[in-house]
Amino acid sequence: MPEIAVPGPSIATVAAVLDQAAAKLGAAGVVYPRREAAWFWELAAALPSGQAWLAREERADAAALRRFEEMLTSRVSGMPFAYAAGVMAFRRLTLAIDDRALIPRPETEGLVELVLRWAEGQPGGWVADIGTGSGCIALSLALEGRFDRVVATEPSPPAAALARANAGRCGLSIDVREGDLLDPLEQGRYRVIVSNPPYLTDDEWGALDHSVRAFEPRLALTSGVDGLDATRALIGGAASRLEPGGLLALEIDERRAGTVRDLACAAGWNQVRIVPDLFGRPRYALMNSRGRTS
Repeated sequence: MPEIAVPGPSIATVAAVLDQAAAKLGAAGVVYPRREAAWFWELAAALPSGQAWLAREERADAAALRRFEEMLTSRVSGMPFAYAAGVMAFRRLTLAIDDRALIPRPETEGLVELVLRWAEGQPGGWVADIGTGSGCIALSLALEGRFDRVVATEPSPPAAALARANAGRCGLSIDVREGDLLDPLEQGRYRVIVSNPPYLTDDEWGALDHSVRAFEPRLALTSGVDGLDATRALIGGAASRLEPGGLLALEIDERRAGTVRDLACAAGWNQVRIVPDLFGRPRYALMNSRGRTS
């Protein structure tokens, strides 16, 4: 008597997979569970953005389903979406991201925009990104700017490795140097120095959401008793690395904007400006070294 073939378990439709995932995400407290489930599926199945809904009646690919379940499990555990997904968009780039580096925020995209706007009339020169993390600022400037060279410094070797990997991923050339703040930079070389330095106090870090404290590197978030150690060092040391009239552009904590302005004025910077972000919060400090201005 011939053997009777027993069919294996059927693969669920994409719709069923997304419904089950949304239920799990919702139970874990995710605010937009259906949206995140769709994003995870698009990443797992290598679909263009917005295509998960169009694929709902298809059978879920087994390999994509395994990748999807890994992302989902990480997210349900409390991991931030970007780390669970392993990639994130920043301006025109798609970057690999994990807990070696801070998750880039939309406000930092605004910092890049200010630097590009300042430099657009005078192409060339060198730019340095201090504390590059994932490389998001440096790589955006390499892609969108017209600088002769982009240098990135990073105190954490694992984060520096991530920045180099992202440069390869994006097909862009940046010079990643390991070292604290300005230490790896030559004197008088740079047209622009830009940084999103750590700017929180320990108490402020302790009040952050658990998903930030549990997963994102504290080194990239806190900076001394008043949150200004890194900012103070940049204001005090950047002028000697800049060309005359060069720009120092910093992302800052809105609660300390006045203090940052006072520090810059006391240090002899020219044209000190505090610029608001898209929400009207004082978020950026721009200042020129003495000499030619633009």
